[in-house]
Amino acid sequence: MKEQPDAAKEEMEDETLDPDDWERTRVLGHRILDDMIDYMKTLRDRPAWQHAPNDVKKHFTGAAPSAPQQPEAIYQEYVKYVLPYQIGNNHPRFWGWVAGTGTTMCMFAEMLAAATDAVSGSFSYYSNNYVEMQVLDWCKSMLGYPPAASGLLTSGCSASNLIGLAVARNAKAGFDLRSKGMWAAPRRFTVYCSEEAHSSIQKAVELLGFGSEALHRIPANASMQIDLPALREAIKADRKDGLFPICAVGVAGTTNTGAIDDLEALADICEDEGLWLHVDGAFGAWAAIAPRSRHLVTGMQRADSLAFDLHKWMYLSYPIGCVLIRDPEAHRRAFSLTPTYLSHGEGQRGLTGIDVPWISDLGYELSRGFQALKAWMTIKEQGIEKYGRLIQQNIDQAHYLAGLIDAHPNLQLALPVSLNVVCFRYIRPGLDDVTLDRLNKQIEVELQERGIAVPSTVSINGRKYLHVAITNHRSRRVDFDVLVHEVAQIGGELA
Repeated sequence: MKEQPDAAKEEMEDETLDPDDWERTRVLGHRILDDMIDYMKTLRDRPAWQHAPNDVKKHFTGAAPSAPQQPEAIYQEYVKYVLPYQIGNNHPRFWGWVAGTGTTMCMFAEMLAAATDAVSGSFSYYSNNYVEMQVLDWCKSMLGYPPAASGLLTSGCSASNLIGLAVARNAKAGFDLRSKGMWAAPRRFTVYCSEEAHSSIQKAVELLGFGSEALHRIPANASMQIDLPALREAIKADRKDGLFPICAVGVAGTTNTGAIDDLEALADICEDEGLWLHVDGAFGAWAAIAPRSRHLVTGMQRADSLAFDLHKWMYLSYPIGCVLIRDPEAHRRAFSLTPTYLSHGEGQRGLTGIDVPWISDLGYELSRGFQALKAWMTIKEQGIEKYGRLIQQNIDQAHYLAGLIDAHPNLQLALPVSLNVVCFRYIRPGLDDVTLDRLNKQIEVELQERGIAVPSTVSINGRKYLHVAITNHRSRRVDFDVLVHEVAQIGGELA
């Protein structure tokens, strides 16, 4: 005979993670939204960056809570221990590395996507995929890429470069690489990029099974572009040695200096040699919509695959990148895989087939968030023309900063500004290069620790320079006046 449940068990109710008190939740939600709008409105009034003190680090130790905690208390904990110690990339004087700044519309979009726990990529008949397809069409149009090309929104250029090079590998292999694997290749593949190319290219080459030795780094010329004669010689020598060149990577905006490879000439070489051209346009690709600077990326539209970010120079909140592939069928062949539990194409409620492909067939992720929404909403809010003006404004600000540096007796440019990156250092008569390297690193730290501004540092030709990458829609020219004054002031103090 079946055991009867006791009275205590009968009284138990099924549980959920929804709030017990929706009105209380509404009050907290409004408070959080008001606080975050105030936070963004007053960015300029706060330090550019704050180092998390030891008590903050200590706070994040201990086991996970076994019992529920009050939402209001959790939020206060965030305000005290998390909010003040962000990297600071939305501040008007943040120019370190290459980082975007976010917008209020991005914040709203992220909230909307989270409210519906939105999924994108599979189930073609849902609105999210239509949004992503439109954003991809907009990107193709803005960057001069063929309308028939395929594409995918990603978490950033590391993922975009991986996808682009995966398609290149499979398309150029000459055999069914997905079935046979890299071990079946009759010759060793080689890939080419500049010494200035981003580390994500090497990571992609390693993850795809080429091995880092297959990535042949070509020297940069005096302008920090890939040396084209050296590239031709390397391809010729590798073929003579029995290797199989398949792909060259061009860069539209190097991280170190903002240099843009001669993409038109690089496309000619790839066409002559039968190589796939992949362009890493992480931030520099967006020069294509700047009114007076679009000529800098001439030839980019000839790439077989193009990777770029929207969380850098399109100012969207992290993460969102993109990859475009000229040959849609090569793109699909590299990734499409449909098990029975994900069968698609049979239609819904009388619809035959599908009118939008499963975007998950174009990348390695099946589960994908609704990153397209923040791009769609923000681009509609601001318009392409304004975006173009802002990107041009950042380029003009870089030249303005370079002029300030040239006019200062104790500051020195590393090389002429080519896009939106300015590299310079504090100098002083009587100090050798080793001392100046150490001094400029100290200046970087002091600028950050004092909350004045956030540059980073890079090494160019063996020397240390302050690195100012201007992908910030909140920066004003007065901010660069402050930077120059403070670098000279701190440099004088430390020297």
